[in-house]
Amino acid sequence: MQAERLIAAGRHALAQSGTALDIVAEAWQAQALAQAIGSHLALCGPLELRSEANGLSEIGGARGGVDHPVLRTGGPRAAQLTEVGDPCAALTSLGSLLGEVGIALVGVACATDEEGLYWQCIEAIDAADEANDRVRGMLRRLAVRERDRPPDAAWGRAGPAVSPP
Repeated sequence: MQAERLIAAGRHALAQSGTALDIVAEAWQAQALAQAIGSHLALCGPLELRSEANGLSEIGGARGGVDHPVLRTGGPRAAQLTEVGDPCAALTSLGSLLGEVGIALVGVACATDEEGLYWQCIEAIDAADEANDRVRGMLRRLAVRERDRPPDAAWGRAGPAVSPP
């Protein structure tokens, strides 16, 4: 499945989360998706993204044993990832999802009296924040690449560099 569709599904699932455990599960779903997108871009993405994408693929992740909320909800959605068609659009959407996850987790951490859940939220907030830092770094690299691309005279916009005949 295409990255942007998976991200949209994650945003929808997060918005529909009814309990603290549902929110934590969706946070780890988002982290697993960030890792999968990072892995994909590290292998197949633009050269200037590969190092940062490799770092994204190694951040956090759906940790825990068989009782982890992600595993109780049918496994990571990220396993369905087949393509990242537009890296800029996918990374922009992923950054939004990670930001929403962070906000939701802060709400859970502030509302809980359960120490274990609190620390699980803190760990997930840290992972989402670190992933979002990587995403923003990759978006900056893409913006530099776009800015440095020579204009396409025929269309009056940036385009691939073409050698004169």
